[in-house]
Amino acid sequence: MLTRLTRPQALAVCAAPVAALLATAVLAPLPFSVAQPGMTADVLGENKGQQVITISGADVRKTTGQLRMTTIEATSPDTRVNLTQVIDSWFRTDEAVMPRDAVYPSGDDVQEIEQYNRKQMKESQDEATRAALKYLGRENEGIDVGLKLADVGGPSAGLLFSLGIVDKLDGDGSGGDLTGGRVVAGTGTIDAGGRVGAVGGVPLKTQAAKRDGATVFLVPRDECGEAKAELPKGLRLVPVTTLQGAVDALVALEKGTGKVPAC
Repeated sequence: MLTRLTRPQALAVCAAPVAALLATAVLAPLPFSVAQPGMTADVLGENKGQQVITISGADVRKTTGQLRMTTIEATSPDTRVNLTQVIDSWFRTDEAVMPRDAVYPSGDDVQEIEQYNRKQMKESQDEATRAALKYLGRENEGIDVGLKLADVGGPSAGLLFSLGIVDKLDGDGSGGDLTGGRVVAGTGTIDAGGRVGAVGGVPLKTQAAKRDGATVFLVPRDECGEAKAELPKGLRLVPVTTLQGAVDALVALEKGTGKVPAC
């Protein structure tokens, strides 16, 4: 025997599975990570009680100012982000939703990711050292450079490592500091030839830089637009494509001579 449902009853019956589907969609894990501004570290100084850059086989300058590498902090690869979190983060300026594969390209296994990030950091440090010594024309002098940065992985500190080595060995080339006594922050990969590459997460890194006292931020030129979109007030963007260009820009900024690139 069939019983005809009234309109309200029919709507209620239809709404039940729709509500269940919506609830499932809201709670279902999505392939995203939520990121926020992370720690910064002065590569000219210490981090967690250890000198970041140590140099032997050459005279080392005393420096003023700071060169701060920047990071982002993202939800761990085994954290499942749902639609509610994505929507909430989408409308916040202090968080960003990023594809999990972009944050963790090596997969979901935490140990594998940590190993991958350590490998990238080591390669970045080696490239940064080669780039700096090549720029200074001192790659054949037997200079030994050690780089230590606890609990940080990936290649995005390469540019700042190179600048720190240059500042400690040569400064601005005429007795002054690359920083001009400022707190300079930045991000960017670097290869042995001194070419600077893009990194991602730049808007969050500019927030971390401003939070930690920076007034200047070195950004890979290709990421100028992204950096400008949510730039903290009082932070000056300086786009770079090479180590040479970054040094030239900092010297021009320090001495007040020459044109400083702008996004």
